[in-house]
Parts: sequence; structure tokens; C-alpha cells
Amino acid sequence: MKQITHKILAFAMAFVVLFSITSFALNMHYCGDTLVETAIFHKAKGCGMEMEKPSTEGCSITKKNCCDDEQLTIEGQDELQLQVDKITFEQQVFLASFVYTYINLFEGLDKNVSSFEEYKPPLVVKQIFKIDETYLI
Repeated sequence: MKQITHKILAFAMAFVVLFSITSFALNMHYCGDTLVETAIFHKAKGCGMEMEKPSTEGCSITKKNCCDDEQLTIEGQDELQLQVDKITFEQQVFLASFVYTYINLFEGLDKNVSSFEEYKPPLVVKQIFKIDETYLI
């Protein structure tokens, strides 16, 4: 059970590190105020209602484009370097004691040790239920 838990935690930590350093872009296409399409890693195709850009040769009247494309870029972390030289002495003592206690936490006992097995029970001199006059019916 301990090995399975360690494997699950290691996989989760690797997953967190992978997604913290990965950069990606989220592209969204709006038609008016309505979100039509969302795409990750590539451009959103759109709804097909995009207007042609007018030519600059002549004067022409065109309608305003109702569609809009937005891109949300999520930047990953560039450096994953731990600066060990800036750890104080108190932090070093804490880390050393934490690692030592964590390693010793999972050591099992070889046998079930009970301290009362070596001692004999006391001799019964008087029967207590007769002294107190309490009987089970």
C-alpha cells in the first residue's frame, strides 16, 4: 500500500511540474457577444461569418465585422532552480529533522510488543462481587 501511495504522489508531482513549466495559448472566437469556438494550441476556425476587408482603392461602404478573435496566452515558468545557498541554518535543521522523522515513520515493528505479557495477574483473595453485593441476573 505504501508503494502505491508513493507512486501516485510521484505521478501527481510530475504532473504539477509539467504543467507549471508548459506554455500554451487558448484561442477563442466570439460572434457578437457569444463564444462560438475555443481551441488550444491552434487557431479557432470561426463561425464563417467573417467580413472581407475592404480594398483601399475606392470608397466603399462596409458593415462592421460582428466577429472577434481573442487569444489568451499562459506563460510557463522559465526557471526551476532551487537556491540552496540562501537557506538559513534553522531551515536546514528543520529539513534534516523532517527527513529523518519521515523516513523512520514508516518502519514497522518486527513483532507486536506488549509489556503486560511478562507479568502474572494478582491472586484473588476475596470475591469483589460478594463484598459489594452486586450480582448479574
